[in-house]
Amino acid sequence: MVNRMQGFHDEAELEDWLSTPSPADIETVLAHGGDLMVLGAGGKMGPTLALRIRRAVQQAGTNQRVFAVSRFEDSKLRDSLTSSGIEVIPLDLMREGALATLPPAPNLIYLAGRKFGSSGNAALTWAMNVLLPGRVVEHFRNSRIVALSSGNIYPFMPISSRGANEETPVGPVGEYAQSVLGRERMFEHGALEYGTPVVNVRLNYALEPRYGVLADLGLKVWNNEPIDISMPAVNVIWQGDANSYALQSLSLCNSPAALLNVAGPEVLRVRNLALAFAKRWNKLPNFTGQEAATALLNDSTKCRTLFGEPQVSWQQTLDWTAHWIETGGRSLGKPTHFEARDGKF
Repeated sequence: MVNRMQGFHDEAELEDWLSTPSPADIETVLAHGGDLMVLGAGGKMGPTLALRIRRAVQQAGTNQRVFAVSRFEDSKLRDSLTSSGIEVIPLDLMREGALATLPPAPNLIYLAGRKFGSSGNAALTWAMNVLLPGRVVEHFRNSRIVALSSGNIYPFMPISSRGANEETPVGPVGEYAQSVLGRERMFEHGALEYGTPVVNVRLNYALEPRYGVLADLGLKVWNNEPIDISMPAVNVIWQGDANSYALQSLSLCNSPAALLNVAGPEVLRVRNLALAFAKRWNKLPNFTGQEAATALLNDSTKCRTLFGEPQVSWQQTLDWTAHWIETGGRSLGKPTHFEARDGKF
C-alpha cells in the first residue's frame, strides 16, 4: 500500500501522483505493441490516464504514440498534455465523420459518455452513450477496446453482501443506467460482428480529492450541509488505481466481449464515512433520509485476483481529501449524486 502521510500541496503534485505508472502499467504497454488512444480524454479520469500511459511508454523505452481525443475546451489542459508528449486531438466525437479523421490505434481506451444532466436531455444521453459507441466499435473494429462502463447497471444489492459480481443479472434503474447498458451492448455487438477484442469495465466509484464520493461527503460535512443516507453504502477506489486497472485490462480484451468490475474491496457505510470527516473537524453531521437495506455495490474480487489489490486505501484517500478540503483545494464541481436511488442524475 502507498503510504504518504502528508496531503497534496497543489494540483500539479496531485496529478503527478495520479499519473505515476506502476510496474504493471509499464509491463502492459510492453506487452501490447502499437499506439494507444484515449477517447474522451478531457473528463475527470482521462487526463491523468493519458499521462500515466505516456509516462509508462517513456519508462518502457518504446516509441508508441499516445493520443488523447476530446473536445478539449480547456486550452490549458490541452497545452499541458501536449507538453508532456501526448498527441492531443481536439474533436467533437459526435460530429458526423469525426471518427474518420482519427489515426489508427491498436489499443483504445474508451471513456466518452454522459451522466450529469442526463435527466434533462435524455435524447442526448442516449446518443452519447449508445449511438457513439456503435460508431466507435465499427470504426475501430481492428483495435483492442477497453470500454469504461458503470456498476450502475446492476440492481441494488443487500449491504450485507459483497455486491454484484460479473455473473449478476443486470437491472439498471433510470434512463442513464439503461443507456450505459446500451453502451455495453454496442461494444458487445461489435465484438461479435467484427471479432473486435473488447472488455467492458464496470466502475464504482473512482475518486480523488477534487471529486468523488469522499469529496462530496467531506464538503457537506465541512459546509454543515444535509447528508442524505438513503443510499447507505458505497464502494470507492482511488482514481490512480482505477486508471491502472483500466490500462491493464487491455490484456482481457476478447471476442465475445469480456467483463470486469473495478471497485475498492470494501463495502463502506456512508454514515461512517461522514462521521470520520466530522470527527476530524469536530463537527456534527446533519443526516437526512432513511438508510435502505440495499445499495449499488460492485464486487471487484475478479479484478483484484487478476491485477492485485489497490495501492491506495480508502482511509488514505479520506485523509488526503480532508486535507485538500481544509486547505482550500479546488473542487471540480461535479458531484457524483451517488445517493440517488431513482436513477436520475
